[in-house]
Amino acid sequence: MFELISIWGEEAFHSQLHSSCRNYDTYRQISQCMIERGCDRYTLQCRVKVKELWNTYHKAREANRRSGAVPMSCRCYEELDAILGGDLTPTAKGTVDTLVARMPVESGLSQEEEILD
Repeated sequence: MFELISIWGEEAFHSQLHSSCRNYDTYRQISQCMIERGCDRYTLQCRVKVKELWNTYHKAREANRRSGAVPMSCRCYEELDAILGGDLTPTAKGTVDTLVARMPVESGLSQEEEILD
């Protein structure tokens, strides 16, 4: 399991899984890395285990956020927190253009108002 977490935590794999809904090829690459490290894991096994770890981590994290809750943990919580600390979605449903979000808002007529004039 620690091998899987260390491979999953590599920036290339984590960003691929985060940015795509169709990520069979990424899990296949993770499986190949597991085989190279001496762990025989099929693509589907890697996918199921990553999703299981993701769900377990987020259940523990959400339980810990509730006030008055008894602290909860899961196996490998610290390692998973390093990978998923700010990630609240298993996969992104689409990309966001962050450049648009950072552009200053101009005062004056909007495009709709200009068209209507």
